[in-house]
Amino acid sequence: MKSILLCVAGLVVFGLGFAGKSPTTPYRFPELTFFPKMPASATNPVTVEGATLGRYLFYDPILSRDSTMSCAGCHNQKFAFSDAPNRFSRGRNGTAMKRNTMALFNLAWYPSFFWDGKAATIEDQIFHPLQATDEMNMSVALAVERLNRNAFYKSMFSTAFGTDNVDSVEISNALAQFLRTLISHDSKYDRVLSGSGNFTKDEYAGYVLMNDQTKGDCLHCHTTDADALGTTLKFSNNGLDAVYNALDYRDKGRGGVTNRAGDNGKFIIPSLRNVSLTGPYMHDGRFATLDEVLEFYSSGVKQCANIDSKMEFAHQGGARLTGVEQKQIVAFLNTLTDSAFISNPEFSNPFGPR
Repeated sequence: MKSILLCVAGLVVFGLGFAGKSPTTPYRFPELTFFPKMPASATNPVTVEGATLGRYLFYDPILSRDSTMSCAGCHNQKFAFSDAPNRFSRGRNGTAMKRNTMALFNLAWYPSFFWDGKAATIEDQIFHPLQATDEMNMSVALAVERLNRNAFYKSMFSTAFGTDNVDSVEISNALAQFLRTLISHDSKYDRVLSGSGNFTKDEYAGYVLMNDQTKGDCLHCHTTDADALGTTLKFSNNGLDAVYNALDYRDKGRGGVTNRAGDNGKFIIPSLRNVSLTGPYMHDGRFATLDEVLEFYSSGVKQCANIDSKMEFAHQGGARLTGVEQKQIVAFLNTLTDSAFISNPEFSNPFGPR
């Protein structure tokens, strides 16, 4: 496989390509003032051509065994690439998944993927749903064979990667490049941060409550006060259940990956961005609405052996927020909806409405 990363005399040069290959165009990311620095992949830099190819693959059912499902089938742009309002997505033959489908945005910052972090990179996570027998049920070999027989994709892979033969690395690289371009950064909250917008009285009250350690106490996990990602990107046991072990709890979360009992019941802390669009909530979708989520954090938190130490009100079942305070927090959470992101034509179905 020829790479779009060319090393010459110790220098890394992007987009120059190889002899006989048209130059690629480095993708220009938006300027992000209130975000932490975006990590960049040294082995798979994002190009316009690679991301465009990945966008086509994301929406094309060619990557499912029976050619009926695409990635977009469970990740809908209008719901911030979640599968809302479904509690569980359904794969081949209507099989329900065991966890709620995560939204897809700002993935470039994530150090690992899935609720339990079982994939270390965006590239690594690509083939998990493709190969899962209850999801797209696709073999890597068949995916490679199909794309090599498709003149449209052969041409696109040649343009993006300078290769005459598509392989699995290029498939995952193209999809990963598209996923890295899915950046949500233009909500009302962002406009308030930049000084071009203002909160209402209730929205501001909700923002203060979330970041008040004697009230909502949300800032330790959801970083709306420190940076605009809305998550620390860490794993946490937030007291959903009292028991997390192999005998009494089916899904051990991070513990199922690390095999450490102290990780049982820990799941990735999701971003609060676009949270009004992505319910149901939690890894198992047990809460249908934000009101239910706020009620849980107010009075439903369960003590367990490895609950996150930052759950400071667990000893009393929650933060005991009043009804008014809960509604004010929901008002703030609604300001995190990024209408420009969910309607951005650069992220939409390139084949047109279906």
